[in-house]
Amino acid sequence: MQKTILITGCSSGIGLDCAQTLHAMGWLVFASCRKQEDCDRLTALGLDAPRLDHADAQSITETLAHVTQKTGGTLDAVFNNGAFAIPGAVEDLPTDALRSIYETNVFGYHEVVRQVLPIMRAQGHGRVLNCSSVLGLVVLPWRGAYNSTKFALEALTDTLRIEMRGTNIKVILIEPGPIGTKIRENSIPHFEKWVDWKNSPRKAQYETGLIKRLYTPSKGPDTFELPASAVTAKVIKALESPNPDPRYYVTTATYLMGFFRRIFSTRALDWIIIRL
Repeated sequence: MQKTILITGCSSGIGLDCAQTLHAMGWLVFASCRKQEDCDRLTALGLDAPRLDHADAQSITETLAHVTQKTGGTLDAVFNNGAFAIPGAVEDLPTDALRSIYETNVFGYHEVVRQVLPIMRAQGHGRVLNCSSVLGLVVLPWRGAYNSTKFALEALTDTLRIEMRGTNIKVILIEPGPIGTKIRENSIPHFEKWVDWKNSPRKAQYETGLIKRLYTPSKGPDTFELPASAVTAKVIKALESPNPDPRYYVTTATYLMGFFRRIFSTRALDWIIIRL
């Protein structure tokens, strides 16, 4: 039988590459996007692309109704991937900014999983893949909002994995480091909406650091950066392995930071991170 997967956040980057690759491999892929115009574009490419916004529970329900109608009530796997960032110092982030990012990066993932699990329980198997980050292992400054959502996602996913033991539903974390996506570009509107950096006590630091990085077009890949296909390769391993690993690192940066976190004290790790 044809295997089926729902992937969120497929408008570009990791989600799009994963959707197109699995589709070419013969999977029935539901490549969801937050915006209808992106869904229409993917439909024109031959993908089944329902609209799903992690911050809109009704859209999640409607997408899963579409999926189960197409599959006869089954779904082999889900890959929660859609997410965004709000750059800025922690002291400059309004609490409502954190609420907005948690709605998508954490609560939306949780809602998808809660609605998918009954389907997987009924069929007796399934794979739940959540896209975390190297920033779910260690933090980087100016990324407090994103860091915290990924740490929360790690905890929820690890707990769910333990709770699902014995059900034949495998719960897996995908942990990319630097990947060539539009996340920096897409974070600009959120930064402009929420962060009043010109009135921040850190204004000079913004001007010499974050502002330049955020608004200067990239001249090439960052250190250790890999294409989205590197994430897809690990997703395929997680889907096809009879006994998948609990987590899959992607990029040298993730392996390094995972290693550093195990062997260095907190102060030593802070010293390393500050100098990156």
